[in-house]
Amino acid sequence: MAKTKSNKVEIRNKKASFEYELLEHFTAGVVLNGTEIKSIRAGKASLVDSYCYFVNNELFIRNMNVAEYWWASAFDRQDPKRDRKLLLNRKELNKLQRSVKEKGMTIVATRLFIAENGYAKINISLARGKKEFDKRESIKEKDLRRESERY
Repeated sequence: MAKTKSNKVEIRNKKASFEYELLEHFTAGVVLNGTEIKSIRAGKASLVDSYCYFVNNELFIRNMNVAEYWWASAFDRQDPKRDRKLLLNRKELNKLQRSVKEKGMTIVATRLFIAENGYAKINISLARGKKEFDKRESIKEKDLRRESERY
């Protein structure tokens, strides 16, 4: 049995933890077409401004940018910002759908990675938007933590 090399692809949404208070975390599979997995393995993806929404009890991610694979033929090209379906079990989907109906709750993508089995996975979080004073408090805490690590 041949071992596959471990691919350390990890694409993060750093803006999400600053803009939102992350409450619960889930790991979901992503339905990809064509050469999109090759672009993700090359690190050519972005989660900035991406969010999740429900259509007919199915979860989709919007604004996740997966760049076109440069070696792909013209017939195999996909729209880089197309909506992609996320794969979760029914219990998790129901829980997320109930939570999103509350005022101020949303689902944001926090991390995209390649799992040990070679599939693309995405970490999503149930989140509540932060107010301006919450953001200032986060900046203060980060500065204090940085100062304490220096000494």
